Amino acid sequence: MSKISWGILSTAKIGIEKVIPAMQQSKYCDISAIASRDYDKAKAAADKLNIPKVYGSYEQLLTDPDIQAIYIPLPNHMHVPWSVKCLEAGKHVLCEKPAAMNVTEAQELLEDSKKYPNLKIMEAFMYRFHPQWQKTKQLVTNGKIGQLKTIQSFFSYYNIDPDNIRNKSEYGGGGLMDIGCYCISLSRFLFGTEPEKISGIIEYDDKFKVDSFASGILDFGNGTSSFTCSTQLNPYQRVNILGTKGRIEIEIPFNAPPDKPCRIFLQEGKKDIEEIVFEICDQYTIQGNLFSQAILNDSQVPTPLEDAVANMKVIDTFFEKAKTCMD
Repeated sequence: MSKISWGILSTAKIGIEKVIPAMQQSKYCDISAIASRDYDKAKAAADKLNIPKVYGSYEQLLTDPDIQAIYIPLPNHMHVPWSVKCLEAGKHVLCEKPAAMNVTEAQELLEDSKKYPNLKIMEAFMYRFHPQWQKTKQLVTNGKIGQLKTIQSFFSYYNIDPDNIRNKSEYGGGGLMDIGCYCISLSRFLFGTEPEKISGIIEYDDKFKVDSFASGILDFGNGTSSFTCSTQLNPYQRVNILGTKGRIEIEIPFNAPPDKPCRIFLQEGKKDIEEIVFEICDQYTIQGNLFSQAILNDSQVPTPLEDAVANMKVIDTFFEKAKTCMD
């Protein structure tokens, strides 16, 4: 069976600990090379993960004629420049979310990608491919909870490390870019449209100058989505979806574990709550499979880049519209 030869741009933690091991379990992915600006870091990662090729610069990796696709887990401010360089080098691109620093950058990336119609590019919102989200989308679309009226989502962790890129504004840090983007994405995914109005509040860390707390409301016209995300609260995540005739609760909506089953809860009217259990799977493996298959079959990627532009537009608008929390 054909496989796509992948190169990894950087030794970022998410790649080393989650994405690469998952993609190595894929039927369609061959992790062939890894690059870092520090050769020793790349070599250590390659040795740990049994990756055959090692490069001491990103540019060197892009000149490898055997590499077909690149996974980019670089800091946010490097996503667009290196996505463009990958396309220019003739490589397909799977770039970590958010794909850009703002909607202008995202739109520019979209326009650049159109110059390379034979190359695939996608923002890596892996959660959408997990069976629990595919089932949730199906239940909502098929009217199992009646008309979708409101979504409530929460995503938080606690991180006050000054050296962490999530606490560096120049790198595109902050909670909204890192985890709030999921809350926005899932809302657009389930409603199947874009919000008409956006409002909320936002709090910035005095030291880091990045948003550490944000609560928002997205008005979709026929329903709403409210969310809270924070980089300085106790770690927690949950999504509740309510319709006119029922509700769905997703227990672990974003960081779905790859080593144990996931559950969602469906309640239709006054019926007993139904627990729907999903077999163990890794959403990063599924993402790698689907993207690689799009290359092999020359078909559309499951999430077109236009979706990344639309999500970034909502994030930008939230930053503009949200009121700043006062001490």
